[in-house]
Amino acid sequence: MRIASLVPSATEMLFGLGLGDQVVAVTHECDYPTEASRKRHLTRSLVPAYSASTNSAAYSAATNTAAGPTAGEIDAAVRRLTREGKHLYALDEEALAELDVDLIVTQALCEVCAVSYDDVVAVAARLPSRPRVISLDPNDLGEVLDDLDRLGEVTGVRDRAAELRASLEARLAKVRSAVDGAARPTVLPLEWLDPPFTGGHWVPEMIEIAGGEPLLCVRGGKCPTAGWDEIAAANPDVVVAMPCGWDARQARAEIEAHPAEVAATGAELIWAVDGAASFSRPGPRLVDGTELLAHLLHPDRVGAPEGVPFEPVPATDLAGRR
Repeated sequence: MRIASLVPSATEMLFGLGLGDQVVAVTHECDYPTEASRKRHLTRSLVPAYSASTNSAAYSAATNTAAGPTAGEIDAAVRRLTREGKHLYALDEEALAELDVDLIVTQALCEVCAVSYDDVVAVAARLPSRPRVISLDPNDLGEVLDDLDRLGEVTGVRDRAAELRASLEARLAKVRSAVDGAARPTVLPLEWLDPPFTGGHWVPEMIEIAGGEPLLCVRGGKCPTAGWDEIAAANPDVVVAMPCGWDARQARAEIEAHPAEVAATGAELIWAVDGAASFSRPGPRLVDGTELLAHLLHPDRVGAPEGVPFEPVPATDLAGRR
């Protein structure tokens, strides 16, 4: 089978199922595992000021350098393009035709995260190979795991999917057991900071499994917006910055770009984490993110997961930046 993945989380699942050799093309944002980034790219961003490399553009934005837009500028550009009915991504139809794919895996959950589902279906209908298109659109952790089963069924590796799912469920169960009976701090996740978006979809569930109480979140739904005054009034014990698609260093830079607002929450602990790796993408690494949250909230009960980056942001650092 020849597979094209048009969403990073699907790419991660496909490689996790041992199908990396059958994946012939991915998006420009597919950077995990490393070998995925070497596959042919089928997409590029149409958001103004973005480079072909999402990571370099995002870092420039987070550090507010001339090479890239700020978080607020990115949000404004996305809103403008969406309002005007314009695309956020370009899909290389010629490359898809040349690759003669049998299966295209995409999503319709978030119009900001991938090529339009309707466009993908229309392109697939024009391709000589008439590939099957499946859309992975989970709203919570259970549905993320269900998507593993779906991919396993479609690609003929049901046993591998069942094995991977069981291992992920066992890790989540271990986290639940480790934090059972512990005091539950209130947690405010920030999935974007300019403007502020709090946690949606699977993030509140991750916090709950990790032994915390999510604030200003929508479980199983889109990330809600919130004003900084509302965020401060929530008075969280912990703030976790996880900007969608950005890593821990970029998340810290975003916190430091809004020092007064974040400090006004009065949070005892402020953390910057890798949103792209462990929180934004509905794939197997959400379990890594859950384990990390459990460590951040209950370090006496859960050790830091290996290879999952995070950075503390002392409140004293923010006080000096006001």
